[in-house]
Amino acid sequence: MENFAADNGLWALFISAFISSTLLPGGSEALLLWLATQQAHDKWLLLAVAGAGNTLGGMSSWGIGRLIAWRFPARGLRGDKEQRALTRIRRWGSPLLLLSWLPVVGDPLCVAAGWLKLSWWRAALFIALGKIGRYAVLLSFT
Repeated sequence: MENFAADNGLWALFISAFISSTLLPGGSEALLLWLATQQAHDKWLLLAVAGAGNTLGGMSSWGIGRLIAWRFPARGLRGDKEQRALTRIRRWGSPLLLLSWLPVVGDPLCVAAGWLKLSWWRAALFIALGKIGRYAVLLSFT
């Protein structure tokens, strides 16, 4: 197992973090904590790899939202619930993506941000801050 942690651990962490940040289920937190306890890599390196993978996964969800917007523009929504949700997202804008690390709601927030055509660089910034912040808190417990 030590060879896995040393040789393949960073790639596995990146891929796990990427998948965990899409609409697919994943468990990058467990792998991150396991790698941290193996002490085969510096915690800062683990944070950077997990943060990069998770941020890119979130931005892929943002990209999916942009693709959806071509086919189903936001102006087509008519229901009260949908309009209230759109109003909230538009009011808070990109900073709302600080919550993109949350289970269940985080991934749809990234899709909604792309669908509403929020700025990609602001989306990337706030997604990264939220996701890296979560990993940093987890690593502080090891």
